[in-house]
Amino acid sequence: MVLGVGIDVVHVDRLRHWRKVDGLYERFFHPEELASALPRGETGILSLAARFAAKEAFGKAIGSGLRHFALRDVAVLNDSHGKPFMVLTGSAEAAFKDFGGTRMVLSMSHEQDNAIAVVIIEGD
Repeated sequence: MVLGVGIDVVHVDRLRHWRKVDGLYERFFHPEELASALPRGETGILSLAARFAAKEAFGKAIGSGLRHFALRDVAVLNDSHGKPFMVLTGSAEAAFKDFGGTRMVLSMSHEQDNAIAVVIIEGD
């Protein structure tokens, strides 16, 4: 059963600006996300924008926005085929379980100026 749906769009320039602020990426992204994205330059910025949209969509899907969990506790990764998935730890995992979530579906896309993500949370 679907418990929550969240969608978010992020303007990529927002992430380009963050690149200039020391420590800001580390505040919002899991180290594994940064290790994957930053070496790819501009393509990596698009990737981070989509991942940030996914984190915000997760917050909307559980109904809390960005309250009640740390953004670094959500890692948006890709499987060997490129399909995105979320790994929740700490406060994000607790928020997901408190919401009654058991499964999650994630889709992301980006093009030039914008990145978008949709999260669907299911429960038993």
